[in-house]
Amino acid sequence: MARTLTTGPRKPGGIRSGEAKFGWLFISPAVIIIGLFLVVPILLALYVSFSNWNGLGSPIGNSRVIGTGNYEKVLIDDGLSKSDFGTSIRNNLYYVLLVVPLQTALALFLAVQVNRRVLKGRGLFRTAFYFPSVTSSIAITSIFLFLFTASGAVNSVLQWFGINGPNWFNDPSGVIHNLLAGVGVTSAPPPLAGEGPLGISWWEWLSGPSVAMSTLIILAVFTTSGTFMLLFIAALQNISGEIDEAALMDGAGGLRKFFSVTLPMLTPTLFTVLTLGLIGSWQLFDQVALTGGGAPGKTVLTPAYLAYDTSFTELKWGQGAAISFILFVIIVALTLFQRFVLRDRDVGKKAERNRIRRDADLHASAARSTYKEGVS
Repeated sequence: MARTLTTGPRKPGGIRSGEAKFGWLFISPAVIIIGLFLVVPILLALYVSFSNWNGLGSPIGNSRVIGTGNYEKVLIDDGLSKSDFGTSIRNNLYYVLLVVPLQTALALFLAVQVNRRVLKGRGLFRTAFYFPSVTSSIAITSIFLFLFTASGAVNSVLQWFGINGPNWFNDPSGVIHNLLAGVGVTSAPPPLAGEGPLGISWWEWLSGPSVAMSTLIILAVFTTSGTFMLLFIAALQNISGEIDEAALMDGAGGLRKFFSVTLPMLTPTLFTVLTLGLIGSWQLFDQVALTGGGAPGKTVLTPAYLAYDTSFTELKWGQGAAISFILFVIIVALTLFQRFVLRDRDVGKKAERNRIRRDADLHASAARSTYKEGVS
């Protein structure tokens, strides 16, 4: 007689009855550490951003809540705080718009090159390209300060071509303004002379990155491309060789195969690289602190450094915390927007990528069958 299996509620005292309890017991040290050193400080900083704490004693009991006053001084009230924040946002925005695409494109290019099987010494090239990423940012910045001085190596090389290089880290002029000056536009046109967002004029918003900030952009691309190169290499090595063979059998050239086959399959890694690059670019601090704290003319000032300077130099702890949380909101919003854009494109091309994989498998199977028949 067949036995009937019953699936009812598990009786207490079973073999798995204590799993949840012991699971929480094992992770409790990590939860406690994260709570004490991450969650509690964040909540305390959020409270400070709504208070008038002067930095003396504990914020709890030594300050009072003033509502959104700190945020209003940074975003709404006319004054130096609003102007400095607007300037820092403009500087960092140009930094992000240039660094993220350039470092992503360079990282992908390097990954494709060092992933070639015909390249000899691939390990050496990978190490060389990755080395700047593991070197201290202070050391790399110091080297760039030496290279880009008025009499440094970069200007010496430019002089070989008859070009007088600028005093890089001391030049506050915007790149776009310099280009416009070359065609005779040296002052703001009337439509751009009025005040724009966050207390700075539209003409200042359209100045482009300063020459000094351009140097930091070159520095960032140089130091971060190696890390993202490794991510792309890992993704490239996960692409089956049969897919490349199928594309070649279909008559696709190198460029067509890259843009129609390889690049669509790198979309998840591309999203990761863009997200990490976006977050890191908005957190620019070390290089700014080492090159003069926003000098020259505050054209290298960033929100991350402004939050530090406002808190620890000007002792306006509430405003500094407010700037930090505004920066946090900007990063989250841009990351979600980027995810939405890439996800929208990914949904539209998901079926295409699946079709490419199916076709590649069919071509590979057909090729193997043809080879076996020819051998037999």
